Amino acid sequence: MLQHKGEIVEKAVRESGITITRLTNKMGKSRRWLYQIFERPNVPMDYIIEIGKIIHHDFSKDIRELRVYKQSATPPVIDEHEIEFIGERAKATYWKNKYVSLLEKYNELLANQKDN
Repeated sequence: MLQHKGEIVEKAVRESGITITRLTNKMGKSRRWLYQIFERPNVPMDYIIEIGKIIHHDFSKDIRELRVYKQSATPPVIDEHEIEFIGERAKATYWKNKYVSLLEKYNELLANQKDN
């Protein structure tokens, strides 16, 4: 069963005692942005980690994927329609990481082809 990450984040934020305004100010985001995050079943791991640092909450206890994400060196997978929540700098990083991932797969296919 998929976890609704937005609901998990919202619960932790509300239990933290830190106000929505204070959290969004520290993140440089709007309150509306945060409420949209609460509604999303898939929240980018970067945001979950950043929110966790601010509210002093370890989401890896609540979100299974976060444990894997923290241990992994690969970038998070973000759906193209989730890009609207990410700033311009993060968009560039997303596309760069996507390109590198595809390049690695291509090189792996070439290596396998040489072996055959």
